[in-house]
Amino acid sequence: MSKKALIVILAAVSAVLMSIPYLVPHCGFIALFALVPLLCSERIASLSKMKHYFWVHYLCFVLWNAFTTFWVCNATVGGGIFACLANALQMSVIFGLFRLSKKRFKGALPYIFLAAAWIAWERYYLTWADISWPWLVFGNAFAKSIGNIQWYEYTGTLGGSLWVWLTNLGIFGALICLADGSLFRWNWKAKTVAALAAVLVFIGPFVWSAVLWNKTAETDEPLEVFITQPNIDPYHKFEFLNQAQQNDILIGQIEEGLADRKSDTLASPLLVLAPETFTGDVFMINGTIQSTTLERFNSLLQDYPNTNLMFGASAYQYIQSATKPSLTARKAGDGVWVESHNSALMTSRTAQKPQIFHKSKLVVGVEMTPYPALFCKIDDLLGGVIGRCIGQDHVSVLNVINEDGSSIPVGSVVCYESIYGEYCTEYVRRGAQALCIITNDAWWGDTPGYRQHLSYASLRAIETRRDIARCANTGTSAFIDQKGRILEKTVYWTKDTLRGKVNLNRKNTFFVEHGDMVGRVSVFLFLMLLLGLIVRLITKR
Repeated sequence: MSKKALIVILAAVSAVLMSIPYLVPHCGFIALFALVPLLCSERIASLSKMKHYFWVHYLCFVLWNAFTTFWVCNATVGGGIFACLANALQMSVIFGLFRLSKKRFKGALPYIFLAAAWIAWERYYLTWADISWPWLVFGNAFAKSIGNIQWYEYTGTLGGSLWVWLTNLGIFGALICLADGSLFRWNWKAKTVAALAAVLVFIGPFVWSAVLWNKTAETDEPLEVFITQPNIDPYHKFEFLNQAQQNDILIGQIEEGLADRKSDTLASPLLVLAPETFTGDVFMINGTIQSTTLERFNSLLQDYPNTNLMFGASAYQYIQSATKPSLTARKAGDGVWVESHNSALMTSRTAQKPQIFHKSKLVVGVEMTPYPALFCKIDDLLGGVIGRCIGQDHVSVLNVINEDGSSIPVGSVVCYESIYGEYCTEYVRRGAQALCIITNDAWWGDTPGYRQHLSYASLRAIETRRDIARCANTGTSAFIDQKGRILEKTVYWTKDTLRGKVNLNRKNTFFVEHGDMVGRVSVFLFLMLLLGLIVRLITKR
């Protein structure tokens, strides 16, 4: 076998290994050595002075993206291909910087630069990027191996990314030391330190997680929740069913599932969940919300004391203005403009008006226009094909209103927002005692997409130590406890309901209180090393 063939094969092996944890349950441990073949490939290429190695590692990242997120093409072929190629390109830029750093940094420093740069990029995706696709953050590889990552309540998901890099670089470093014979020249002190470090890096997180697993206990303060899964095809929902017919389906589920609660004046608080964008008839005009669906829900709730209903809606705010009020507003008539939102609303029979939350983490292209000063103008020329939803400036909670006057704050996480760990901690910092996720995963079909999305909810449960009630239009709806365990779930593409309880929690985890420390340190370290690299590149000329 030629060296070129070996180099390509090793890179492809890494792509396969990196994909397995995202596709196969309980295989998160594979991520701990998945990058080693790629690192070996790069070393062989460097020693043999191979030209155009960029295309090899770019191929690796394209394959990884394609194997794990091919299902995006079910919703949008062009968007899926773009997401795969663009995300892989960003990964290759980071890897290219690492290769450049090897020309000026010696020893282990380039590899430290690589790990810091990668995690800093992941934090950028999760925090600041307008065009954001953080699905393949390395820490997400353990979403289906929750018994190994209970310590995410301290580090968040990027702690998992750090673990991946430490183990992969540790194994790679050991292989290099064995290959060049330097390991045998170490004295006993160096070998002892190396052995202890290896145990700490490889075994320590497993032990720490086991300790936290046994230590974590939920409070016995339940809130009853009823989850509806109406199973309405999102691609054809208005071709075969009008909104009134869809409302009939949901109301029928509620009436059947809550027959024992009807007119029970002594009933304890109950929260009913309906999925994301269930209705599209919510209109906001001069601060007043108008909606036929909302009126039907309010009428229904008159027969169900102490019952609150949270549902998703495509909401539209109409603004009267002689000039365009914002970059994202679309013209609805003479002097009338409209802004769109993907919203969650909460109502009850005692509510004077519904509470409303506008989704902030929006899907690029489908829901929102990135860099609107530029792309809204392009979209206007194209006839308005890009989504222009806008979200809230800050996270807020919705309150389950008890008819005795008390309230229970819960987080109303809308679909894609559940991918963003530090963002979800904002719900908890604002008082949420449990999290509710409303979503619609049917756009992707029966693929790994909706299963991955469900598993990421387990990460949010661990990071915040909040029970989660997850309501999906076509699956998978579920109850998830504070250890990230999926206690009960529905079957995909079925009409179903779940009734159960979430335990409320008022205590905040270290991650909630202090945020993403791993990401912040990585950003700082990356910037310092990048500055050093730039200085060395300039001074060496």
